[in-house]
Amino acid sequence: MSTVPAAATRLVCADGRPSGAGGPRHLRASDADRERVAEVLRTSAAEGRLDLDELDERLRAVYAARTYAELEPILVDLPKPSTAPVGLDGVPPRPGEVAERQRAVAVMSGFHRRGAWIPPRLLSCLAFWGGGTIDLRDARFLYGDLKIRAVAVMGGVEVIVPDDAEVDVTGIGLMGGFDHGATAPGRHGAPRIVVTGFAFWGGVTVRRKSRKHKD
Repeated sequence: MSTVPAAATRLVCADGRPSGAGGPRHLRASDADRERVAEVLRTSAAEGRLDLDELDERLRAVYAARTYAELEPILVDLPKPSTAPVGLDGVPPRPGEVAERQRAVAVMSGFHRRGAWIPPRLLSCLAFWGGGTIDLRDARFLYGDLKIRAVAVMGGVEVIVPDDAEVDVTGIGLMGGFDHGATAPGRHGAPRIVVTGFAFWGGVTVRRKSRKHKD
Protein backbone atom coordinates (compact mmCIF):
# COMPACT_ATOMS: atom_id res chain seq x y z
CA MET A 1 0.00 0.00 0.00
CA SER A 2 1.37 3.38 -0.92
CA THR A 3 2.62 5.62 1.90
CA VAL A 4 2.42 8.77 -0.23
CA PRO A 5 -0.73 10.58 0.99
CA ALA A 6 -3.35 11.96 -1.33
CA ALA A 7 -4.03 15.69 -1.10
CA ALA A 8 -6.77 16.36 1.44
CA THR A 9 -8.46 19.10 -0.57
CA ARG A 10 -8.80 20.13 -4.17
CA LEU A 11 -5.80 22.12 -5.31
CA VAL A 12 -6.42 25.81 -5.86
CA CYS A 13 -4.37 28.66 -7.25
CA ALA A 14 -3.00 31.46 -5.10
CA ASP A 15 -6.03 33.64 -5.86
CA GLY A 16 -8.51 30.93 -4.84
CA ARG A 17 -9.43 29.72 -8.32
CA PRO A 18 -9.48 25.95 -8.94
CA SER A 19 -6.13 24.79 -10.26
CA GLY A 20 -6.49 23.69 -13.86
CA ALA A 21 -4.00 22.90 -16.55
CA GLY A 22 -2.81 26.50 -16.48
CA GLY A 23 -2.62 26.91 -12.69
CA PRO A 24 0.70 27.58 -10.99
CA ARG A 25 0.77 24.15 -9.36
CA HIS A 26 0.80 22.60 -12.80
CA LEU A 27 4.01 24.38 -13.75
CA ARG A 28 7.02 22.17 -14.29
CA ALA A 29 9.15 21.61 -11.18
CA SER A 30 12.91 22.15 -11.40
CA ASP A 31 15.70 19.91 -10.11
CA ALA A 32 16.15 22.38 -7.25
CA ASP A 33 12.44 22.07 -6.31
CA ARG A 34 12.77 18.29 -6.13
CA GLU A 35 15.94 18.53 -4.05
CA ARG A 36 14.23 20.86 -1.55
CA VAL A 37 11.33 18.42 -1.11
CA ALA A 38 13.80 15.53 -0.73
CA GLU A 39 15.64 17.46 1.99
CA VAL A 40 12.37 17.96 3.91
CA LEU A 41 11.73 14.21 3.73
CA ARG A 42 15.22 13.34 4.96
CA THR A 43 14.82 15.74 7.88
CA SER A 44 11.43 14.21 8.73
CA ALA A 45 12.96 10.73 8.70
CA ALA A 46 15.76 11.88 11.01
CA GLU A 47 13.08 13.21 13.40
CA GLY A 48 11.25 9.87 13.39
CA ARG A 49 8.22 11.04 11.39
CA LEU A 50 8.93 8.62 8.54
CA ASP A 51 10.46 5.14 8.63
CA LEU A 52 13.05 4.10 6.07
CA ASP A 53 10.54 2.35 3.80
CA GLU A 54 8.31 5.43 3.74
CA LEU A 55 11.32 7.65 3.09
CA ASP A 56 12.43 5.47 0.17
CA GLU A 57 8.97 5.41 -1.42
CA ARG A 58 8.46 9.15 -1.09
CA LEU A 59 11.91 9.93 -2.44
CA ARG A 60 11.14 7.83 -5.50
CA ALA A 61 7.91 9.79 -5.93
CA VAL A 62 9.83 13.08 -5.60
CA TYR A 63 12.33 12.28 -8.32
CA ALA A 64 9.55 11.02 -10.61
CA ALA A 65 7.46 14.18 -10.14
CA ARG A 66 7.20 16.58 -13.07
CA THR A 67 5.01 19.37 -11.65
CA TYR A 68 4.36 21.21 -8.37
CA ALA A 69 0.98 19.44 -8.21
CA GLU A 70 2.78 16.08 -8.06
CA LEU A 71 5.21 17.28 -5.38
CA GLU A 72 2.68 18.89 -3.03
CA PRO A 73 0.87 15.72 -1.78
CA ILE A 74 4.19 14.15 -0.78
CA LEU A 75 4.51 16.67 2.08
CA VAL A 76 0.83 17.13 2.95
CA ASP A 77 0.99 15.21 6.27
CA LEU A 78 4.34 16.63 7.43
CA PRO A 79 4.92 19.84 9.42
CA LYS A 80 6.02 22.80 7.34
CA PRO A 81 9.68 23.50 8.18
CA SER A 82 11.28 26.94 8.19
CA THR A 83 12.99 25.97 4.92
CA ALA A 84 9.82 24.66 3.22
CA PRO A 85 10.03 24.30 -0.57
CA VAL A 86 9.57 27.64 -2.25
CA GLY A 87 7.02 28.05 -4.98
CA LEU A 88 4.64 25.15 -4.28
CA ASP A 89 1.88 27.66 -3.59
CA GLY A 90 2.57 29.54 -6.82
CA VAL A 91 3.45 32.76 -4.97
CA PRO A 92 6.88 34.34 -5.60
CA PRO A 93 8.92 34.37 -2.35
CA ARG A 94 10.21 37.45 -0.57
CA PRO A 95 13.58 37.68 1.23
CA GLY A 96 12.00 37.19 4.67
CA GLU A 97 10.31 33.97 3.50
CA VAL A 98 13.54 32.23 2.52
CA ALA A 99 15.78 30.85 5.26
CA GLU A 100 19.01 32.84 5.51
CA ARG A 101 20.95 29.71 6.55
CA GLN A 102 20.73 26.33 4.87
CA ARG A 103 22.72 23.10 4.84
CA ALA A 104 23.62 20.49 2.25
CA VAL A 105 25.16 17.17 3.34
CA ALA A 106 26.58 14.26 1.35
CA VAL A 107 27.79 11.31 3.45
CA MET A 108 28.63 8.48 1.06
CA SER A 109 26.08 10.12 -1.23
CA GLY A 110 25.61 13.34 -3.17
CA PHE A 111 23.73 16.62 -3.23
CA HIS A 112 22.89 19.08 -5.98
CA ARG A 113 21.70 22.66 -5.97
CA ARG A 114 21.05 23.85 -9.50
CA GLY A 115 18.45 25.35 -11.77
CA ALA A 116 16.25 28.29 -10.76
CA TRP A 117 16.81 27.85 -7.02
CA ILE A 118 17.02 30.54 -4.34
CA PRO A 119 20.31 30.63 -2.40
CA PRO A 120 20.34 31.68 1.27
CA ARG A 121 22.83 34.11 2.78
CA LEU A 122 24.87 31.22 4.21
CA LEU A 123 25.04 27.73 2.74
CA SER A 124 27.03 25.22 4.81
CA CYS A 125 27.87 22.02 2.99
CA LEU A 126 29.70 18.83 3.90
CA ALA A 127 30.93 16.12 1.54
CA PHE A 128 32.30 13.04 3.34
CA TRP A 129 33.04 10.13 1.04
CA GLY A 130 30.62 11.81 -1.32
CA GLY A 131 30.21 14.81 -3.56
CA GLY A 132 28.07 17.83 -4.16
CA THR A 133 27.43 20.45 -6.84
CA ILE A 134 26.31 24.02 -6.25
CA ASP A 135 25.41 25.64 -9.56
CA LEU A 136 24.59 29.35 -9.26
CA ARG A 137 24.32 30.25 -12.94
CA ASP A 138 20.53 30.15 -13.02
CA ALA A 139 19.95 30.95 -9.33
CA ARG A 140 17.54 33.69 -8.24
CA PHE A 141 19.43 35.85 -5.76
CA LEU A 142 17.06 37.44 -3.25
CA TYR A 143 20.05 38.50 -1.16
CA GLY A 144 22.94 40.49 -2.56
CA ASP A 145 25.60 38.23 -1.10
CA LEU A 146 26.13 34.53 -0.51
CA LYS A 147 28.66 32.76 1.69
CA ILE A 148 29.36 29.10 0.99
CA ARG A 149 31.13 27.22 3.76
CA ALA A 150 32.33 23.99 2.15
CA VAL A 151 33.99 21.09 3.98
CA ALA A 152 35.25 18.19 1.86
CA VAL A 153 36.70 15.12 3.62
CA MET A 154 37.67 12.37 1.21
CA GLY A 155 35.03 13.87 -1.04
CA GLY A 156 34.47 16.82 -3.31
CA VAL A 157 32.38 19.95 -3.69
CA GLU A 158 32.02 21.75 -7.00
CA VAL A 159 30.83 25.36 -7.04
CA ILE A 160 29.85 26.90 -10.37
CA VAL A 161 29.49 30.69 -10.28
CA PRO A 162 28.20 33.13 -12.94
CA ASP A 163 31.05 34.67 -14.89
CA ASP A 164 29.91 38.20 -13.97
CA ALA A 165 29.77 37.62 -10.19
CA GLU A 166 32.20 39.02 -7.61
CA VAL A 167 33.93 35.97 -6.13
CA ASP A 168 36.27 35.64 -3.16
CA VAL A 169 37.66 32.18 -2.35
CA THR A 170 39.33 31.88 1.06
CA GLY A 171 39.25 28.16 1.89
CA ILE A 172 42.30 26.01 2.58
CA GLY A 173 43.33 22.48 1.68
CA LEU A 174 45.35 19.93 3.67
CA MET A 175 46.45 16.93 1.61
CA GLY A 176 43.67 18.15 -0.65
CA GLY A 177 42.85 21.08 -2.87
CA PHE A 178 40.87 24.29 -2.54
CA ASP A 179 40.67 26.09 -5.88
CA HIS A 180 41.19 29.87 -5.68
CA GLY A 181 41.29 30.48 -9.43
CA ALA A 182 37.79 31.96 -9.66
CA THR A 183 38.56 34.86 -7.28
CA ALA A 184 37.91 38.10 -9.17
CA PRO A 185 35.77 41.24 -9.11
CA GLY A 186 32.43 41.22 -10.89
CA ARG A 187 30.23 43.66 -12.73
CA HIS A 188 28.36 46.36 -10.84
CA GLY A 189 25.15 44.98 -9.30
CA ALA A 190 26.15 41.33 -9.64
CA PRO A 191 25.96 39.09 -6.54
CA ARG A 192 28.97 38.72 -4.24
CA ILE A 193 29.92 35.11 -3.52
CA VAL A 194 32.40 34.08 -0.83
CA VAL A 195 33.58 30.47 -0.75
CA THR A 196 35.39 29.38 2.39
CA GLY A 197 35.99 26.13 4.24
CA PHE A 198 38.38 23.21 4.36
CA ALA A 199 39.41 20.28 2.17
CA PHE A 200 41.13 17.22 3.68
CA TRP A 201 42.00 14.39 1.31
CA GLY A 202 39.38 15.92 -0.92
CA GLY A 203 38.78 18.97 -3.02
CA VAL A 204 36.66 22.07 -3.46
CA THR A 205 36.61 23.50 -6.98
CA VAL A 206 35.18 26.88 -7.94
CA ARG A 207 34.61 27.56 -11.63
CA ARG A 208 33.23 30.50 -13.58
CA LYS A 209 30.78 29.80 -16.39
CA SER A 210 28.42 31.97 -18.40
CA ARG A 211 24.86 32.23 -17.17
CA LYS A 212 22.37 29.76 -18.60
CA HIS A 213 19.86 32.60 -18.93
CA LYS A 214 21.19 36.10 -19.46
CA ASP A 215 19.64 38.92 -17.41
